[in-house]
Amino acid sequence: MGDVFHHAIDHDAIRPFGVAQPVSHAVGGALRIIETSYAQPLSIEALAAAAGLSVSRFAARFRSELGVSPHRYLCLVRVRRAQDLLRAGLPPSVVATEVGFFDQSHLCRHFRRVLGRTPRDYVDRPNAARPSGAPASGRRAAPAREQGAGSTAASA
Repeated sequence: MGDVFHHAIDHDAIRPFGVAQPVSHAVGGALRIIETSYAQPLSIEALAAAAGLSVSRFAARFRSELGVSPHRYLCLVRVRRAQDLLRAGLPPSVVATEVGFFDQSHLCRHFRRVLGRTPRDYVDRPNAARPSGAPASGRRAAPAREQGAGSTAASA
């Protein structure tokens, strides 16, 4: 199941609605920067400048061509690379800094958002299926609210 993630963030697979259209020169340049410099701090301002676009136009074009924001794509690339390093036997604390996360906690948070499990669980069971209720899109699942004696419903 871990290899499914590699395909999910492959350049050709991350297009909106699965359309396999080529990306623009501006977005392609940003993708190359992200792919080669993912471990470095990358700002949307720097990516937009490299693309020759304003920040707002760059963010809109990136999202329209790839279906995710530049920051989200960067996080996906970092998590994908973290998977490779974890499989190679590196400890999560080292992997975190190697792929550009601030610390192990930051890696764990993004890893869980994307894959629905922690790096430690991934190392222990790399081919395990995504836990039920885990967000398939890598986004956080909305917390379930319980209606009990102590809760009140808003009325209009």
